Amino acid sequence: MESLLGIPPVASAHGPALDAVMVYVHWLMAVMFVGWTGLFLFMLFRFRAKKQARADHVGFKGKTPKIVEVGVVVAELVLLIGFSIPLWSDRVDDFPDESEATRVRAVGEQFAWSFHYPGPDGEFGPTKPELIDLQSNPLGLDRSDPLAKDDITTVNQLHLPVGKPVLVYLSSKDVIHSFMLNEFRVKQDAVPGLMTPVWFEPTVTSAEMRQQKGSDTFNYEIACAQLCGLGHATMKGILTVETPEEYEAWLVSKAPREDAGGDSIWN
Repeated sequence: MESLLGIPPVASAHGPALDAVMVYVHWLMAVMFVGWTGLFLFMLFRFRAKKQARADHVGFKGKTPKIVEVGVVVAELVLLIGFSIPLWSDRVDDFPDESEATRVRAVGEQFAWSFHYPGPDGEFGPTKPELIDLQSNPLGLDRSDPLAKDDITTVNQLHLPVGKPVLVYLSSKDVIHSFMLNEFRVKQDAVPGLMTPVWFEPTVTSAEMRQQKGSDTFNYEIACAQLCGLGHATMKGILTVETPEEYEAWLVSKAPREDAGGDSIWN
């Protein structure tokens, strides 16, 4: 698929179905392109200017154009009703249960992505605008609240376990951004004032994708697909997909400590 259309290899459960629809659309466009180009060339030759040529005001009377038009409409309806709408419905109507998914907040800003993981209590701690500090607390997490004491925050670094549904709650602190994960076939706008959920299930770890690509330096990229300012091109992060054991170990390593040098409160 990557060599055929020049798209990245798929790394999510829903990706193959989406890629299949894209291939069908490209085949339809290819057939239409060849057909209309052939008709155009035929018209140029058949009705080329000749000496004492006379205009025909009646035109073509055959049924072929209408049959072709009906065929194109039917093909488009099959793609829309038979493939695209069911696929879209699956993405927006069939969200996984929160108790069975990895949940994370993703907040865009010029020009970075901040991520917020709930702690072992499964609750996101509250955030306050007046507590925002770009260096130490970009989300304004209120650590004095009991719900926030075990939460984890990162900047431009998203870690997820393989083989488990992921629920990402998108929002923005300033302008409209667009959360895009190419290999996972995910793209959703992050709009100020709104919390927009998007979900997917990773199926290929970062290590496995490095082996597939033959590149030890490959990383899944978190891109912004919406022009959001002068630094738009620099707004990207790294998504690391790992085994459940590696993911749990990462959570423990990033969890807040009970006191200086103390044990992780996740233990």
